[in-house]
Amino acid sequence: MRRPIHGGTTQHRRTVVVGAGIAGLQTVLALRRLDPDAEVVLVSKTSLAESNTRYAQGGIAAVVPPAAGGNEAAGGQDSVAAHVADTLVAGAGLSDATAAAVLCAGAADAIAGLERDGVVFDRTEDGREPARGREAAHSAPRILHLGGDATGAGLVATLTAAVRDDPGVRILEDVVVARILQSRHGHGQRRAVGVALVSGAGAWDLAADAVVLATGGAGQLFAHTTNPAIATGDGVALAWQAGAAVADLEFFQFHPTALDVPGHPLISEAVRGEGALLVDADGQPFMRHHHPDGDLAPRDVVSRGIATHLMRDAGVPGPGPLDDPPRTAVYLDATALGAPFLARRFPSLSALTSRHGFDWAAHPVPVVPAAHYWMGGVCTDTDGRTSVPGLFAVGEVARTGVHGANRLASNSLLEAVVFANRCAAAIASGVQRTPVFDVEPLDLDATAAPTQSFTRRDLQHLMSDHAGVLRTGAGLGLAAKHLASYRAPDDAELANLLLCARLLVHAALHRPDSCGAHFRADRAAGPEGPPAPSMFYVRATEGAA
Repeated sequence: MRRPIHGGTTQHRRTVVVGAGIAGLQTVLALRRLDPDAEVVLVSKTSLAESNTRYAQGGIAAVVPPAAGGNEAAGGQDSVAAHVADTLVAGAGLSDATAAAVLCAGAADAIAGLERDGVVFDRTEDGREPARGREAAHSAPRILHLGGDATGAGLVATLTAAVRDDPGVRILEDVVVARILQSRHGHGQRRAVGVALVSGAGAWDLAADAVVLATGGAGQLFAHTTNPAIATGDGVALAWQAGAAVADLEFFQFHPTALDVPGHPLISEAVRGEGALLVDADGQPFMRHHHPDGDLAPRDVVSRGIATHLMRDAGVPGPGPLDDPPRTAVYLDATALGAPFLARRFPSLSALTSRHGFDWAAHPVPVVPAAHYWMGGVCTDTDGRTSVPGLFAVGEVARTGVHGANRLASNSLLEAVVFANRCAAAIASGVQRTPVFDVEPLDLDATAAPTQSFTRRDLQHLMSDHAGVLRTGAGLGLAAKHLASYRAPDDAELANLLLCARLLVHAALHRPDSCGAHFRADRAAGPEGPPAPSMFYVRATEGAA
């Protein structure tokens, strides 16, 4: 039996934040700073320590000014305008220029705020400047790190500690949000007024003045993913059921270099930024054949280059002593960097590769593209507002327009912080404003003929085979038919994955040309002119209202 709704007090507004990665944690902290009397509830379906952010290695992209008395050349060769330009190029013509400008211009303040919260970024040898690294598709070194290659873990640890130390934050761990509670709000429009919660202790409703989705992505759609098991698209599913607009769902970024072992832990792009090379089974570099920037090409290009080689050379023995039997025909060769540098710059990765039996200072290690980041999601303005009043979204679950068709490396952590701060400010201001998107009503049930049961593994292999790095119209059509035949499961996470898979495949089918991370092998050249604009969808019953 569902317990009664828990209402807020008449004196203070209540905000419920769903998700405990960097976007959720930062939203909570920003809300508490802006409105110390506000009631903030943080809901996490696992412990606060588990999130996509925890596994982020590459760093956070930010143009920050040189420190007083520091090296002027360290930050003077970069600019916010250059960061914006790089973001737009990576987005393949579909990034929102305004959103990208908001992101990049807010970087310095975002970094300063993190430092005030106790985050300590790596420094140069003299200690005067933040150490700036370079990653693929960035025109200048602007990537900040914590602990070399433990940026995500360091951010989560610091922000989680700050949230736990705040007595004004109510934390609900191991609690699942089953749906967004809504009430009618002017002209028949529905407003978010709380969340329906489920835990081992039972089910209950929690009222709220604002609900913020910060639930991360949906990497579990695919067989190979860098995301943890909890990345099941919960936020997109909740928002869709609540009638919020979604967009750019066909664009799913695959990290080019996940270690080809169970769990597929990623090997940071920063390793290639430092000079490591992708090589084939003969030890020969190959990325120059795919892009002038070679190993520093945009992620979608690198992932396709690897996928092409995996298809062509599958089963060919590779270099090094660990090639019997061969698992892959593509390797990351970091041997030229030397053991001392690898141990100092990438301590976590050195430990990781060693745990899996590799000496990456002596031999190339096997890699495979793995689902990493969903560029699409719940449509928001630059303050996190969705098309449903009272409902906000930040972080990977949100489609701000920054990433377009392909995310620039290390922009995601920055996006989470910058837009979490803006979302908190919008909520604290009390200003009621709802963005309007040019949506197409979509009735997924119209084509459904659910007769087949399925498992998460079934879904993952279907999506990897037909909606992964390399796609075709025929393959996507086959995936759509299979997905339509799947019965909605009782398991909430699997049900959310099924909904997200159907949305992604529908969007991919309706973008016939290649663009960014959406690569149609049967239309590889892409359109002659600019890409078709982003497609915005809403549940058919909502679009008809």
